[in-house]
Amino acid sequence: MQRDPFAPIHPGGPDPRPWPPGDLHPPSEPGRGGGRATEPTGPRAFPGPSGRSLLGGLGAAALLLLKFGKFLLIPLKLLKFSKFGLTFASMAASVWVYALLFGWVFAAGLVGLIFVHEMGHALVLKRRGLASGAPVFLPLLGAFIAMKRNPPDAFTEAEVGIAGPIAGSLGALACLGLWWGTGSDLWLALAFTGFTLNLFNLLPVHPLDGGRTVAAIGRWMRLGGVALLVPALFLLHSPVMLLIVLFAGMGLVREWNTPREQLRAYYDTPLPRRLAVAGLYFGMIAALGAATVWTHAALEDAREALPSVGASARP
Repeated sequence: MQRDPFAPIHPGGPDPRPWPPGDLHPPSEPGRGGGRATEPTGPRAFPGPSGRSLLGGLGAAALLLLKFGKFLLIPLKLLKFSKFGLTFASMAASVWVYALLFGWVFAAGLVGLIFVHEMGHALVLKRRGLASGAPVFLPLLGAFIAMKRNPPDAFTEAEVGIAGPIAGSLGALACLGLWWGTGSDLWLALAFTGFTLNLFNLLPVHPLDGGRTVAAIGRWMRLGGVALLVPALFLLHSPVMLLIVLFAGMGLVREWNTPREQLRAYYDTPLPRRLAVAGLYFGMIAALGAATVWTHAALEDAREALPSVGASARP
């Protein structure tokens, strides 16, 4: 997701629990073999936290970030805030924070998927001649690209917005291919995470990419997205959702204070382009939804298969 005065963050999602499944190393089963089960050493085994521990892990990581975050500024100063130095330093900080929760391997893969997503935005920004900065990563939130000026119209905004989820989905699809080729559930977990995050990012509200995309379909869709987010905030109790609702509300207020003539000129999109954007947007939602459900089911099957592997081993 790119950043301009509309959108300062790229959220990671309302609930981190869909991230990599845990309990892949089964505990002892006294009733089956009488001793400690041998952990599988094949490609299915990879380090990952249990889903029940992720919320507590996120809270602990946030506390550590608040307490020791000042030390993350040291490499930034050494790099003198060069354009890509800030990108690499913020990527390293994100990997470190995610590694506290998921381990180094999964953390590196997750940050890599976010980077691919941001490169989708960067390519379209360059193609459209819109000056922007390099990607900057925010631990536990995602990343953003700061645009130095707003897009000229809603259709260009939609092109920039949808490019991130397209690139991110291709990155997740590549992880799925690596899972098929290697049998390692690490790649399956990364594919599921990539599909889930890009699907969430298509919600039709600022500051998400979906909010930018639906600008070319109809402004009313943004209002509907905010109407859906408010009850979701109370159901999920997620601080990330709170940030999204706040920024979405700020965007609505800003538009309310913009002259009507300027808004009409900005959102004036020819019908063929509206239909093209709508087809791509809803098509991606359907495809990512199906991919998310399928990879989640595959992860559940992998988790259920592991105890039988451990039980069959003898100490």
